[in-house]
Amino acid sequence: MKLNKMDKIQVLYAKYQIFLFIIPAILYYLVFRYKPLYFIQIAFRDYRITRPLEQSPWVGFDHFMTLFHSTDFQQALANTLIISFYKILFGFPAPIILALMLNGLRNAIFKRVSQSILYLPHFISWSVLGGIIYSLLSVHDGLVNEIVKGFGHEAIYFMGSKEYFRGILVASEVWKTMGWGTILYLAALTRIDMSLYEAARVDGASRSQQLWHITLPGISTTIVVLFIIQIGHLLDVGFEQILVMSNPMVTSVADIIDTYVFRVGLQEGKHSLATAAGLFKTLVAAILVYSADRLAKVIGQRGII
Repeated sequence: MKLNKMDKIQVLYAKYQIFLFIIPAILYYLVFRYKPLYFIQIAFRDYRITRPLEQSPWVGFDHFMTLFHSTDFQQALANTLIISFYKILFGFPAPIILALMLNGLRNAIFKRVSQSILYLPHFISWSVLGGIIYSLLSVHDGLVNEIVKGFGHEAIYFMGSKEYFRGILVASEVWKTMGWGTILYLAALTRIDMSLYEAARVDGASRSQQLWHITLPGISTTIVVLFIIQIGHLLDVGFEQILVMSNPMVTSVADIIDTYVFRVGLQEGKHSLATAAGLFKTLVAAILVYSADRLAKVIGQRGII
């Protein structure tokens, strides 16, 4: 039955308390998401903080041309892609594997305790975690170097070594996010019909066959959706982590787009150039999400768009 205009107004008035809860979310997105879109034009103007935005002359795509010809930006883009590739390669499968392992535990108490312990790293800030990592890898009294020296080798300056730094970034990111990332996969596993496993066992299917033909297809939609979201963050590799853990000795392998924007925009005062870099990053993320979504639909998955 269709409601007329007055009936709709009465329904809204009767449930106005519910709609009041939506107001903070609407205000948040208006103030912090939609209003900043107005300032995207800084990327196309010769903006100076000493004059109003409207009085800044238009320069078109000059800042983007400067950006793409900058060796610093090229290096930051290359580092971003390399670090992001490693994080996807090692970080994306880790929560899936861990969720499958937790799902296979039979002792409910041990399972709950394990989950709680694995969630804890997510709540540790990178400021604290960076200090812990520096202490563990310290050349003088770090636990790792004490073990290295115990085997008769010289201490290694891990945090100042270009050879090891990216590996430390990826390993610490995986350790911090792996447990929290299992939540959605564990929820997806609970939706799988248990009668499928019973039928498979009756037919003589092994645990590996049940995993391949029942479990993974059962959570494939969740995997695809989270992978699309991960692809959208290809150029977002963790500003806070790298800002805390990097140092001048590893800048050539640690400088990413976010730190480039921070340095150029806030420290050097080149706001137009920094805005152009941020806009480039956003456009690339939108294209990647759309492309990954289309590819998911081509292979028969639902996608997110």
